Amino acid sequence: MSTSDSSIKILSGNSHHKLAVKIATRLNTELCRVGVSQYSNRETAVTIGESVRDEDVFVIQTGTGSVNDYLMELLILIHACKTASARRITAVVPNFPYARQDKKDKSRAPITAKLMANMLETAGCNHIITMDLHASQIQGFFDVPVDNLYAEPSVVNYITTQVDGYKDAVIVSPDAGGAKRAAGLADRLDLPFALIHKERQRANEVSRMILVGDVRDRLCIIVDDMADTCGTLIKAAEMLVSHGASKIIAIVTHGILSGNALARIENSKLDRLVYTNTVPDDAAREHCSKLEHIDISATLAEAIRRLHNGESVSYLFRNAPLE
Repeated sequence: MSTSDSSIKILSGNSHHKLAVKIATRLNTELCRVGVSQYSNRETAVTIGESVRDEDVFVIQTGTGSVNDYLMELLILIHACKTASARRITAVVPNFPYARQDKKDKSRAPITAKLMANMLETAGCNHIITMDLHASQIQGFFDVPVDNLYAEPSVVNYITTQVDGYKDAVIVSPDAGGAKRAAGLADRLDLPFALIHKERQRANEVSRMILVGDVRDRLCIIVDDMADTCGTLIKAAEMLVSHGASKIIAIVTHGILSGNALARIENSKLDRLVYTNTVPDDAAREHCSKLEHIDISATLAEAIRRLHNGESVSYLFRNAPLE
């Protein structure tokens, strides 16, 4: 995989440097020299160590950990490139921050995902590459093009090559909101589909769950867009076990794993939690034996290559790039 010419610059913030290195390696290039630090008063300072004038610039930064600090890094990096006369600036944000705040679901609630879009555009962003947005309509918050890539092709490849007995499995959605995602995956794999309806009393807390579908003596593959506190996945696993499921694997796109999620997973009915490396996970895997990740750097690198060369990106919506 290579770009058509040298007028491409890959910049990385501090959120997921390891992923940025993998992407640059797949594009047969090196990361641009960038210094990102904080002054003693916690203001973010950015220096770009080489010219980006008239270059096609891709800034890689994901929503994880110190989300607000990393967001400011991203905005300042974009603005620095804009004032340095970059030809085009693309923000590569595998896990889009504040994506769950995408609607006004109660009085006086902010639509923070829209604010993120405004801030990125104001900073000087010309294009967005992200993956599995929590709600696809967030693309409409932007007045610049957005390529919302899908982890599904990589997930299909993982299931067919790494999951023993997957042909007798059941794809399970842990909530009604993810039914479309799970049903699409079930169709691609020609597998049955089950749904868990959940009721919440408050955010991040599930009060009651109802299973629709037959899972008795079957391998259950739960699919979702993210695992944060993991309360939903753990309760879903308990419900599936109570209905006779033989083994339970959860596959998500964004393994955020906040709070005491790791300890809860280790002590849960889940046999395995699989997620893509849209967020860093080295520390998490040291503390939990049930974790496994899927490398999606090839998908992001191919999207960057295609965008840079003016090629269609839609191929990646259904196909994982060749290694």
